[in-house]
Amino acid sequence: MPLPGRLQYFPAPHLIAASLLCFVLFIVFVLPSPQSEKRSVSSKISLTESNSSVSDASTAAADTTAATEDTSPPVTTGAVTTETPTVAKSSAIEPVITQPQLQWEDTKIRSGDSLSTIFERQKLRAADMLEVAAVLPKDALKLQPGQTLRWVRTQDDRVQHLEILISPLARHSLERDEQGELQYQLLERDAEYRPSHAKATINNSLFVDGTNAGIPEEILIELAGIFGWDIDFALDIRKGDQFSLIYEEVFLDGNKIGNGDILIARFLNNGRDLTAVRFEDDNGDGSYYTPDGHSMRKEFLRNPIDFFRISSRFNLNRKHPVLNRIRAHKGTDYAAPTGTPIKAAGDGKITFAGRKGGFGNVVIIQHGTRYETLYAHMSKFHRRARKGRSVKQGQVIGYVGSSGLATGPHLHYEFRVDGVHRDSLRVKLPKARSIPKAQKTAFLQHAENMQSWLQSGLSELATADGQP
Repeated sequence: MPLPGRLQYFPAPHLIAASLLCFVLFIVFVLPSPQSEKRSVSSKISLTESNSSVSDASTAAADTTAATEDTSPPVTTGAVTTETPTVAKSSAIEPVITQPQLQWEDTKIRSGDSLSTIFERQKLRAADMLEVAAVLPKDALKLQPGQTLRWVRTQDDRVQHLEILISPLARHSLERDEQGELQYQLLERDAEYRPSHAKATINNSLFVDGTNAGIPEEILIELAGIFGWDIDFALDIRKGDQFSLIYEEVFLDGNKIGNGDILIARFLNNGRDLTAVRFEDDNGDGSYYTPDGHSMRKEFLRNPIDFFRISSRFNLNRKHPVLNRIRAHKGTDYAAPTGTPIKAAGDGKITFAGRKGGFGNVVIIQHGTRYETLYAHMSKFHRRARKGRSVKQGQVIGYVGSSGLATGPHLHYEFRVDGVHRDSLRVKLPKARSIPKAQKTAFLQHAENMQSWLQSGLSELATADGQP
């Protein structure tokens, strides 16, 4: 059959050869070769294998270059792997987002400081001070000299964080929430309390020999306070007196940060054997008692100051050192450096605080209906010592001075019973309450255990010292 059109002029063999040539060209240039497919797959796998060896990385780089030179788009039909799974395998290292460190500022609280004075001194906003004062509890607003106050401010001097460090174990904390309101927390940490045994023999004084034995000064002061009702540490101490005790040492993160309470103490004084055991009542209030349950505390302190010497005793026929004539000395004079704290001898109410003739600066305290104490020649009053205010035993009411008729700094102390002056060093002091009957059994067992513990500790100390 003749071919149509112009094809009839071409020989049939030529047409067949041309058709075969076109088919071969179609196979070569249009359909993908297996090698091209292999290069494409190899290229994508090499991008995901980030931890391959150096030789594998080199091969993958060469294959990647070859695949890049092939400009034909990848074919997604048949058995060729698609790009989506290979992209999922790749792992990009995300940048680590670090929170900016807070820039804390701090200041030591000075005597007389308040939030207002501190904010003004540190150029913080007065509006923030009012907000802080409204959020903090009342006891936190009573700033104490020596405490640390620290804060973080924004660029416009607005308080973002604020903390009042009460101690290494506690702090008041304020922080703004997402709404910009200050939120309060009392942050507390738990410390570790370790018992420590100690003993000493007195050859000079309680504080000299106690310090030489490695006992902290604050523990020695507490020890003197415990036995202060029974021992006059200015007059009664004798060479060869001995004392032993167990007290707590306070640790935080493995470091000692202070000392706790004395748990038990024993004092051998001029033939007397005195023992004091600490015991807490149901409210957690601790006091010291004899092993049979009687309170070590009396209604009155024997001496209202520490670190003193008696310069003049109770004497109704004494010649006055300034007036140079016989004038009854109805109290006890304690010579001490100016500024030495003076403590209330017992619980009571201040009936007078001011200037009183030759006594100079004076505080008078009424204790119940029968007892009254007077403290004269003060250099200044404590800020809480005001007429009409109640005071607790041991509370500081003023400081030693030489106001009025005085030849030097000292405290003149008077003790009155039913309006009559009595010798404060010799008068029999009333005792405080003893262990309640409901707790007596528990206390006696506790006291026995503590005494055994103290004795075993002393045996270990003697062994360590090489004593039999």
